Amino acid sequence: MTQPIRWLQDEIADRMLQKMDIVKLDAKDILIVPDFAGKHLDMLAKRFPKARTFSITEAGVSGFQMWRAKARSNWRSIFASNTSPLASYASSGRFDIPDNSVDLVFSDLLLQDLADPKHFLQECWRVLREDGLLTFSYLGPDTGKELRSLELPELKLKNLLSPWDMHDMGDALLGERFSDPVMDMECLTLDYEKPELLLADISALKLMHSDPLVVPQMSVLPRKLTLEVVYGHAWALGKHLAKAKDNIAYIDPNQIGRKTRPDSA
Repeated sequence: MTQPIRWLQDEIADRMLQKMDIVKLDAKDILIVPDFAGKHLDMLAKRFPKARTFSITEAGVSGFQMWRAKARSNWRSIFASNTSPLASYASSGRFDIPDNSVDLVFSDLLLQDLADPKHFLQECWRVLREDGLLTFSYLGPDTGKELRSLELPELKLKNLLSPWDMHDMGDALLGERFSDPVMDMECLTLDYEKPELLLADISALKLMHSDPLVVPQMSVLPRKLTLEVVYGHAWALGKHLAKAKDNIAYIDPNQIGRKTRPDSA
């Protein structure tokens, strides 16, 4: 996401937290990826007032901005937070936090921009504690479907980097050992009075390769844009068990307990 579409991140974060109302979770440490100075910080602080936050910040958000935003939402965050840039994760493939260190991973509109969402799930599994929760949202493959019939080479349109629908994501969660995945989807429609506003949002949503310098046929642009928003959450359970391979679960013999009967009198 970029600044012009920040309102969308805030709106989707609000909907994510509403969906978490039915979840019972005592989160002492939270990873927010990507993080930004938005309304979600206030909502998370109210829900988990004593939690420490780890922020993986998107491009253009400074550590000082995050520090100030967290200080406004929860003064404890001044002394209990950690920030690293999303670019660091993109280059290394790892979050800059230890294994088994957070109870909640909160990811708002990121997965559509990742070439390998499965690797992201693996990292979430690594950093989550036993009984931890991953909750996320991302843009699904029907996002911007109105643009596909356009024949305007000047727009340099492209598909989202990740084409996963909610069924693909549900299968991937199970494949990465997450338990009880819950998936949901809704379509939002954005209406535009001016084509220039549509172009700005197409660019902010990364639905084209670069900003168009000139679009001579503005009249053929649609006046609406569909956003397919996919939501999901899943639990990290049984982290001590070996990963299944070829549909067969391999368990260390030391993990097997044996009950013995007392000697009969």
